[in-house]
Amino acid sequence: MTPAFLDRIQSGGIADKELSTLLARDLLVPIVHNTTYEALRDVSPMLASRSGLSTAENPMADVAAKLAELVAP
Repeated sequence: MTPAFLDRIQSGGIADKELSTLLARDLLVPIVHNTTYEALRDVSPMLASRSGLSTAENPMADVAAKLAELVAP
């Protein structure tokens, strides 16, 4: 079963142009949860090519702390 977010990407819920703009401006950090980067790569190679975080590899608290560091002023 494919997670709902991956289904949204496949069905065009996120336009390639919007995704490209977010990636170009470094406004997007992929965080995979209940899926893998391999599964994400199958539906969005552009998004999966970015460095991100995985809840399978890091506890949720660590993912949240790292994300907080990235968005802190």
